[in-house]
Amino acid sequence: MRITVLGGGSWGTALASHLAGLGHSVSLLVREAAVAEDINTYSRNSLFLPELSLAPGIRATTEPAAAFEGAEICLLAVPCQYMRETLAGLASHIPENAVPICASKGIEVSSLMRMSQVVDDTLPRQAGNYAVLSGPTFAREVVKGKPVAIVLACRDASLGTMLRDVFAGPSLRVYSSTDVVGVETGGAMKNVIAIAAGLSDGLGLGHNARAALITRGLAEMSRLGVAFGGRASTFMGLSGMGDLVLTCVGDLSRNRQVGMRLAAGESMAAIAASMIQVAEGVKTTEAACLLADKHGLDLPIAAAMRRVIVEGASPRDLAYELMTRSLREE
Repeated sequence: MRITVLGGGSWGTALASHLAGLGHSVSLLVREAAVAEDINTYSRNSLFLPELSLAPGIRATTEPAAAFEGAEICLLAVPCQYMRETLAGLASHIPENAVPICASKGIEVSSLMRMSQVVDDTLPRQAGNYAVLSGPTFAREVVKGKPVAIVLACRDASLGTMLRDVFAGPSLRVYSSTDVVGVETGGAMKNVIAIAAGLSDGLGLGHNARAALITRGLAEMSRLGVAFGGRASTFMGLSGMGDLVLTCVGDLSRNRQVGMRLAAGESMAAIAASMIQVAEGVKTTEAACLLADKHGLDLPIAAAMRRVIVEGASPRDLAYELMTRSLREE
């Protein structure tokens, strides 16, 4: 198929490499001319995936008209807080029959919308065919061809089955789902909990504390997703528990690294200024807390992370507060 990948960061590049390796015709729309030249000339993305070789055949460009020509699938891999602005600027270039598939994980802070809702707003012609790709994935391992399993959610089950086949390969197993809300919520919220896990590890609180955070974080993810129509069972799958575990324990996780650096005493402003890629959980923490306040939901871990990130509260003090909350049934 003819596939356009929007976003030349690590994840967009990794997906472009995977799809090109399967024999699809892949265009990669990037912002930096140097990144496009690097990919086209040397089959590498030295800025975001240094020292890794990409599958040959990716056509990287900074020109939207060239990138979207004949596209049947538009794979969205830009940071969630920039998704609306990016899609609004590119809407006229995206073919009407192109299926938008979101590979980014987060909630828009300004509107408190999931990415499916943002696409509904900005690409109304394509909104009915929307799908989302999520699960436990580190970009570097996908490029290296290491085994990975993901989930593709689409409200149209038959379309989802077709799209599942597009992405599946010997090193990437794809499961389908019709629970777009649940898959999106899991992908967004796991980044919030990963910041908490990084804080816990950075403070030296131990493996028991990390396991408790992961478990209770899963409960918060499910609580939020079910409140908006997601299925509880989805959060026991790849886009829920699977992605949560990977992001909380894997050292390649940007969100986990944010938590560890906060625990070491760095300010959020300094951490953000030093990162060349976005840690989606920072903004999603604020969005999740605003949604919880609006709908009367209890998300204690997310609320604690908001106090650390936004207010500069002491991580160790908040760990004590979480441990001494009123006792309750699990």
